[in-house]
Amino acid sequence: MPQVVMLRSDLELWARIRPLTESDDTEWVNVARDLDTWPGAREAARLTMRRDGAVRARKLYSPAVLADERDREALREMAAHGMRIRITATPLSRGTFFIDRRTMILTSPIPSAPTAHGHRTYTMSATPALVDGAYALFEAAWESATDLAAFLSAEWPRIDAQTALVLRALASGATDETAARELGMSLRTYRRRVAELLLALNAGSRFQAGLRAGEMGLTRG
Repeated sequence: MPQVVMLRSDLELWARIRPLTESDDTEWVNVARDLDTWPGAREAARLTMRRDGAVRARKLYSPAVLADERDREALREMAAHGMRIRITATPLSRGTFFIDRRTMILTSPIPSAPTAHGHRTYTMSATPALVDGAYALFEAAWESATDLAAFLSAEWPRIDAQTALVLRALASGATDETAARELGMSLRTYRRRVAELLLALNAGSRFQAGLRAGEMGLTRG
């Protein structure tokens, strides 16, 4: 097999890695912004949790993965089955996962418009120099990251859907009047939401709120 292969569809990726998800001996290391790095990610996690292979899995996520309560519960379940999960403040733009430290797969960003194949593409590499170098970067990020349980026990802000819209309005630089009108709120309600957002993010200013939200991955769509 060539040492670098382009996989041009989700189905092609799943066909390649599904047999590995059925093995208890495979070591999985994931770096991702959310639980849907690739369409089969949740299914692969469920298959792994059914076996002792879960204890060989490590997952490093952006704080953005914690924005949804259902995803937080899914992470807790994964951890309860032995998966080691940590949260990093480092921005993660795309997913990367390693299989047995010999194979690395990079996911392309989700396309904003349909591609010729209609899906994300994936780059699979078995080149030792590339895999070893990327894995070393993962280890450095892993060491500086926070364990899931410790991260959840801290006062991490919970951003609901409406507050997320206010956050995006702030990031756009729109005036309060314009933002309130576009969101269908009264000016008073909008400003109250802004105040609540600053409090949730422990920010002393709107600018600081934007910086903190960006660090946590909350400003990405």
